[in-house]
Amino acid sequence: MKTTGIHHVAIVCSNYEKSKKFYVEVLGFSIIEETFRAARNSYKLDLRVGNGDQIELFSFPNPPKRPNTPEACGLRHLSFEVDDIDESVAYLTSHGVQVENIRIDEITGKRFTFFKDPDDLPLEIYEK
Repeated sequence: MKTTGIHHVAIVCSNYEKSKKFYVEVLGFSIIEETFRAARNSYKLDLRVGNGDQIELFSFPNPPKRPNTPEACGLRHLSFEVDDIDESVAYLTSHGVQVENIRIDEITGKRFTFFKDPDDLPLEIYEK
């Protein structure tokens, strides 16, 4: 098998409208398509991130909570590349998003930090 990249990342949210507002209005991702699936009582929101990456945002009735331990098996966090981390942190905090202190990656020397989405999913911004 030869892969050519990651097609999308899927996220299940507990409050669709709140998460849609966060990802579209705060993070600035554009909507590709929004679909209500009546048989599943579920929304699927396809979002464009950057020049071609995609996030699928799903809503389901009563989804189970995510384990809170960062080292639990499964996806640890989702990271977005930014040109200017200081500008990005200022932008997020101006929108009421709590952001951790900026750290330096000991391997690459690049700056990064973490924040959370409305369901406490850990998100990272990593300076280009």
